[in-house]
Amino acid sequence: MNNETINGRKLLEALFKAAIAAAQPEHCVPPHLPPAPRGRLVVIGAGKASAAMARAVERHYPGPLAGLVVTRYGYAVPCERIEIVEAAHPVPDAAGFHAAGRMLDLVRGLDADDTVLCLISGGGSSLLPLPLPGISLEDKQAVNRALLASGASIGEMNCVRRHLSAIKGGRLAAACHPAHVVTLLVSDVPGDDPCNIASGPTVADPSTCADALAIVRRYGIDLPPHVNTVLESGAGESVKPGDPRLAGHEVRLVATPQMALDAVARVAREAGIAAHILGDSIEGEARDVGKVMAGMALQVARHEQPFAAPCVLLSGGETTVTVRGDGRGGRNVEFLLAAAIALRGESGVHGLAGDTDGVDGQDEIAGGYFSPTTLARAFGLGILPLHSLDRNDGHGFFQALGDAVVTGPTLTNVNDFRAILVTNRTR
Repeated sequence: MNNETINGRKLLEALFKAAIAAAQPEHCVPPHLPPAPRGRLVVIGAGKASAAMARAVERHYPGPLAGLVVTRYGYAVPCERIEIVEAAHPVPDAAGFHAAGRMLDLVRGLDADDTVLCLISGGGSSLLPLPLPGISLEDKQAVNRALLASGASIGEMNCVRRHLSAIKGGRLAAACHPAHVVTLLVSDVPGDDPCNIASGPTVADPSTCADALAIVRRYGIDLPPHVNTVLESGAGESVKPGDPRLAGHEVRLVATPQMALDAVARVAREAGIAAHILGDSIEGEARDVGKVMAGMALQVARHEQPFAAPCVLLSGGETTVTVRGDGRGGRNVEFLLAAAIALRGESGVHGLAGDTDGVDGQDEIAGGYFSPTTLARAFGLGILPLHSLDRNDGHGFFQALGDAVVTGPTLTNVNDFRAILVTNRTR
């Protein structure tokens, strides 16, 4: 491909769409459906993709079924036999609280001839906010807000959540005993560890209350005294590996960040652009990852090392943002803004990052896009990029430039998508 003909934004948006398409439940769920049981099939689940997963089950499972799944507001799709409940994310609400209680009631009393099909995807931690006795929904909301602003990794946040929950950390699977449980997972966590996807409601949890307490102290999270007591006393201990109530349960990953990145790489190569996947589970402060990725792009642009241009550098995972400012942002736009600042308008370098669920942070914006003209256009509008970064105002920055990426609900979630396109050697 002639470098002059490359439309950076058009290509990067096509790659982002390819990542989302690769993880659509309609394609990835049917091959993993279990055989018909001798008894009942009960479908339960939670997450941003759970309603679309439920629809795929209804369309492709031949036998009778019933159930209940919880998804984020705006992510419901029509189902006939599986009830869809919408609730709040990332801070839980009463709708999720009541749905989680109903879900536990639904699976109690099953027998060994029954099968529970559990559909789990990212976002389920907030959508199943059933606290342990002595902890209120308001406590859970406060803890969630503190975790989101702390800079803790998703694994660390979910460790704390598991040990304050009456349904996560394998407790939902334990409630299904003696029924057989099959869990289908759409992964949104680095490393695809099932106990971290929606805080693992149907899988055993090797972590402990002591681990959760150490995370709380590491990030200086101020818990209400009675919540702190749950962790200190061990009253929040989760279901551990080897628990006989989970024997024989099946866990299947049906969509992962790596699968999505592989699909994106194929689309890029079909367009004549070399694609290099740098990692599917990159973590760390979003602005620091942005600086590192910018440095790699500069090495390619200026020296054609370690890759020749044109090429696209792809990565996934889940970075974090330690919130210090009063702006509107998310980890993807924070990454992009830091990368754009570090690149200083380098010719031929473009970037796009977005959350594959369509929501970066708490705004209905998936992410953003930068080009070699981004900083100059911002200065022309009187916007100081460093000031925007200090305020954690990535959404405000890219919206002002017309470079926000808005997808609407994608009905899936395989975590963050990051792509930096180098169209030509610049020096």
